Amino acid sequence: MKNRDLNILNQFNILYLEDNDNLLTHTTDILEDFLHKVFAVHTSEEALKVLENEKIDVIVSDILLENENGIDFLRTLKEQGHHIPTILTTAHTDTQYLLDAIKLKVENYIVKPINIKELLNTLHDILLPLIQKKEIEKNNNVIKTISAVTDSKQVEVIRYIISNLNYDNTLVASYGDIMNEISISKPTLIKLFKELAEKNILVKTAHKTYHFNTQALDEEQS
Repeated sequence: MKNRDLNILNQFNILYLEDNDNLLTHTTDILEDFLHKVFAVHTSEEALKVLENEKIDVIVSDILLENENGIDFLRTLKEQGHHIPTILTTAHTDTQYLLDAIKLKVENYIVKPINIKELLNTLHDILLPLIQKKEIEKNNNVIKTISAVTDSKQVEVIRYIISNLNYDNTLVASYGDIMNEISISKPTLIKLFKELAEKNILVKTAHKTYHFNTQALDEEQS
């Protein structure tokens, strides 16, 4: 049996659309133990508001909602340009629903009652490729950024920065945090951060908070 590391799920946000209060609450309570954030809603209107304001990695939606249809909701998302992996849940195995789901390229179709293990494993299988892609990007970014520096200590700092980026390429760290991990002088560290800032590669957005700009990194290489 394939063992899955469900700890990877804690980096991701899901939108869960279900009109049954008890099922919504029960399933959300469990999912919150594994996911970074679970946005639980009853209607497609609420779901669209979440999508306007939050970064969503996967959508889990019931098909038969009160006075509306989950298939229509997903069709609307596609028309609006949203391409978010989706898992549909339903108490029915109607052939037409299955055909509609296939046409919309839905990642999976889970029949109710929801088997939590099946749902978690499906989320893992959908999100694992995103993790792997991110790791490849990190390795490429290390190589690209290192090409701009020659000092071995600066190379260590670059590796530290990229390995500590969160999912949206944000670093939260002070000079002291880095110096606790790497034997480097503060003036050298400040100089490196200044160089990366001048190249728009590492942009300070708040106190101790920086955005790693991969687009600027690509421009630097071109």
